Amino acid sequence: MTATATQRANSFRDSLQRQGKLKWIIAFTASFGALLEVLDSSIVNVALTDMQSSFGATLSQIGWIVTGYAIANVIMIPLTAWLGDRFGKKRYFVFSLAGFTLASMACGVAPNLGLLITARIIQGLLGGGLLAKGQSILFETFPPAEQGLAQALFGVSMISGPAIGPTLGGYLTDTLGWRWIFFINLPVGILAVLMALVFLHPDDHTQPVTVPKVDWWGIGFLALALGSFQVFLEEGESNSWFQSPFIAWMAIAAAVGFVLFVWQELRIRHPAVDLRVLRYRSLAAGSIFSMVVGLGLYGTLFVIPIYAQRVLQYTAMQTGLLLLPGAIASAITMLTMGRFTSKIDARLMISIGSVMTALVMFNLATLNPSTSADTLFLPLVVRGASIVLMFLPLTLATISPLPKRDIPAGTGFYNLTRQLGGSIGIAALSTILDRRETFHRAILSDGVSLYNSQTQQRLQALTAAMQSKGADPTTAKQQALALLDQTVNLQATLLAYEDMFRIVGWVFLVTLPLVFLLGKGKSKPAPGSH
Repeated sequence: MTATATQRANSFRDSLQRQGKLKWIIAFTASFGALLEVLDSSIVNVALTDMQSSFGATLSQIGWIVTGYAIANVIMIPLTAWLGDRFGKKRYFVFSLAGFTLASMACGVAPNLGLLITARIIQGLLGGGLLAKGQSILFETFPPAEQGLAQALFGVSMISGPAIGPTLGGYLTDTLGWRWIFFINLPVGILAVLMALVFLHPDDHTQPVTVPKVDWWGIGFLALALGSFQVFLEEGESNSWFQSPFIAWMAIAAAVGFVLFVWQELRIRHPAVDLRVLRYRSLAAGSIFSMVVGLGLYGTLFVIPIYAQRVLQYTAMQTGLLLLPGAIASAITMLTMGRFTSKIDARLMISIGSVMTALVMFNLATLNPSTSADTLFLPLVVRGASIVLMFLPLTLATISPLPKRDIPAGTGFYNLTRQLGGSIGIAALSTILDRRETFHRAILSDGVSLYNSQTQQRLQALTAAMQSKGADPTTAKQQALALLDQTVNLQATLLAYEDMFRIVGWVFLVTLPLVFLLGKGKSKPAPGSH
């Protein structure tokens, strides 16, 4: 901006500061950034088939549109505190917003798959700075009494983004084409950049800052560890896990990279990622619990649409609409809780949310082929509300006990664990579904023997039904066998989903004792948190 424009912007910002409105505009600005990042993590999934057709790519090749973004994202998240300190919080946040928006445009105009994947990786690298840095800005901007509502506003973007992504992506892909799932970012991104330039507090250049030497080894080990681990999670199921030498090497690289990363960061004075913040009990316990929340938020949002499409035969649009009431319930609960969450012990709300989520998972384990959207409505709405009961208080209970100087590093690590929880959850739940479906099919197939009298009677009834529709005896018998096999597959799938939902429910209950290690959600360091 020119000097005159900068002066006008500063005058306008000072006026809003006096009126007490500036901090809420900052909250909206940070929320826009978070919405862009989380929306792009889910909006692409429904358009992969169209992209595959457009580029003539294989399924494994097109999958790197998702994998590349996820890998770049998790690598960047823990580096946000260091980058903010080195280049300035506002400057880094604005750079991330502008770069993410330009990368979105590059994705939309990409002429081939290679350039699209490259643009998605750049998107992921820049998007990683939007979540942690946006949340850090809110903790540093708002006083303790208003943290609840500020984080609630930020959380609406975090939770609603993954839910509305498939619906919006399906609509744009069906009506305008897959490129518009990237072009939709442009107006929001431009608005967010302008708001950040005008309203965010300028970086403090009055105090002399000693810029430490860049921890290139730490950054390299981090990229090796998280990059290899993310590839392991994303590609493991499709490559039969450790039966694939490539996946085995990724696991080894992740383990070696992690050990070297921890060793490097703990031995130097100015690490790229300050792992020493884990000395705060609330952050250590909250980060573990955030992985469980990531499992509940992203993992179940991954498997429920698959269930709706595989078992209930829903279209992509119907599936998105199925998830919409839960997203609305999350947003309403988030904004409602934000007004009084600082007045109630966060650990109590986290416990209630965990138990509610577990009960919803146990309820979903009773689904059957006759389950309708009306039957799913209440469980998904309760799930949307219960996730918020954990999400918002957990953020406050984990981060607020930290001293202000450690908040950027703490929020970066906290957001990383939630993202990893979602990635681990998706990989684990996919594997559970695949293994349990194979197991149940083997058990059911043993009972559906052609030598069994009940099976023969069923087969005869199906054959007669096919013949009544005009099929000849040979064709009718083949169709009857196919229907019988389809029935076995459907039952095996249902039993696998029942197992998976029960496992998720028990995970929430088993990790519940971690709440006793958290703070109460106040902004002062809790006793024993150091």
